[in-house]
Amino acid sequence: MARILLIEDSPTDTAVLTQLLERNGHQVLSSGSGEDGIEVCRRELPDLVLMDVVLPGMNGFQATRALSRDAATSAIPVLIVSTKAMETDRAWGLRQGAKDYIVKPPDEGALIGRINELLGA
Repeated sequence: MARILLIEDSPTDTAVLTQLLERNGHQVLSSGSGEDGIEVCRRELPDLVLMDVVLPGMNGFQATRALSRDAATSAIPVLIVSTKAMETDRAWGLRQGAKDYIVKPPDEGALIGRINELLGA
C-alpha cells in the first residue's frame, strides 16, 4: 500500500492514527513537528501526508504551505486532520495547498476512503 507521513505532536493521536493506517495496509512514517515533518517529507518522499494543525513551532497551515510550494514535495497530497472544526480553518487549510480537511476524531471508513481517493487507489 502507501507510505504515509503523519505529522502530529500528540503521542495518543499518533498511536491511534498509526494503528488505523497500518490496519488498512499502509506504512507509516511519523514526525512531531512541522519543521521536522518538512525535512522527513523531503527526504522520504511519502505518497501522502496527514497533517495536524496545532503543532509546536511551525503550525500545520505553515507546513502545508511550505510543502505545497516546494517543487520537491508539491505533488504529494496533504490531508489535514485537526481538532479545529471551524469552516474558516478548513478554508484556510485548503488555501495553503491541502487537498482536504478532516476534523478529529476521523471516522475510519471516511478517512481511509479519502486517502484512497487522493492516492488514486
